[in-house]
Amino acid sequence: MKKLTLAAILALTATASHADGISGIFQTQANDDGNVGFVEFYDCGGKFCGKLIRSFDKAGKEISSPNTGKNIVANMSEDGNGKFSGGTIWDPGADKTYKSKMQLDGKTLSVSGCVTVFCKTQTWTRVK
Repeated sequence: MKKLTLAAILALTATASHADGISGIFQTQANDDGNVGFVEFYDCGGKFCGKLIRSFDKAGKEISSPNTGKNIVANMSEDGNGKFSGGTIWDPGADKTYKSKMQLDGKTLSVSGCVTVFCKTQTWTRVK
């Protein structure tokens, strides 16, 4: 019985630390218009997704976006050591979806998306 209890505790601890790594809200890098978004990451079937929850103009004023509530990041797998891969990222401005990977380092999330050999990287910052 002790082994079963210990195994259950270890499984819960591993799940909690898995979720804590990327869980939260990150501010995107500004787009060409100077607007930024807040993307909230969450568990989506054992992987991670991130949906746009708020948008701001370059002056910091909250603005309305038709993309609020939509997934920007989808189906990212945690590879360990703050690395995530295997998912996609959607660029609402270009309406294109790219293969993506991410690297979390403290409060900074490096997000890159690629189509064939063309890749673009942004730095997002944890706000919550």
